[in-house]
Amino acid sequence: MFTIGEFAGLGRVSVRMLRHYDAIGLLRPAHVDPHSGYRFYTAGQLRLLNRVTALKDLGFRLHQVQTLIDEKVDPAELRGMLRLRRAELAARMEQDTVRLAQVDARLRMIESEGHMDTGDVVLKRIPPTRVAMLAATATSYDDPTSITENLTPLYPRLMELLEQHGVPICAAPLAYYTPAPTGPGDETITVHAAFPIGDAEVPADPGFDVVTLPPVEQAATAVHHGPMSEAFRTGQKIANWIDDNGYRAAGRGFAVEVYLDCPPGDFDKWVTEMQVPLGTAPGN
Repeated sequence: MFTIGEFAGLGRVSVRMLRHYDAIGLLRPAHVDPHSGYRFYTAGQLRLLNRVTALKDLGFRLHQVQTLIDEKVDPAELRGMLRLRRAELAARMEQDTVRLAQVDARLRMIESEGHMDTGDVVLKRIPPTRVAMLAATATSYDDPTSITENLTPLYPRLMELLEQHGVPICAAPLAYYTPAPTGPGDETITVHAAFPIGDAEVPADPGFDVVTLPPVEQAATAVHHGPMSEAFRTGQKIANWIDDNGYRAAGRGFAVEVYLDCPPGDFDKWVTEMQVPLGTAPGN
């Protein structure tokens, strides 16, 4: 047997925590000396301590841990619960990482205020484009997490359908956005994933929509380098150019995104052209 101090060291927890576990009946010592009151533990109890610590570290409260222990959840079920909790925490960490990157990008943008270079913004005409398209709904245009979660899965699904029907892709993939409010104050948008297909023949009921995006006579465009979670940097550059040159954005000002180079998983190396349709030209 081990003293409480020895057991705490072996289990990498504090003596205070072991005393608390004893007080609430979560992990009682194997033996308590009736004269000294000293607590003693066995090596076998380390397995229980490991379960308690793992569950607690994964966000379960102690009363929840006690319920799981008391119900004698079998190892397979416990592993499943832990894997699910781990996946939830991993997703939360990924979201927090995206938010942190956004904060850093916002700070860099604030530091560059007053001397933002708009020299690489190009005014161009966008010809009509026939595309294969799938759509989904995101919470808002300014929520990159929701956009990513809803837009990203559409591309592999659309590629699979195009390949299945033998429809060739003739240019870089793109995304565009349209408002889809369900009531006052609702910022819901429809996200559209699309591949240009030119004049390719498409069979009936292919599982995707075929639409022709109308021409845009004038669009302010710029190339964005890096993850789309930081696209607001390039968006602000385009906005400054539009304001400086007396134009106005057409509609809601949503940019069309043309993904020129998108190495899988290497978002820092993404190259995306952002196109903002314009309304009134200078002098009109």
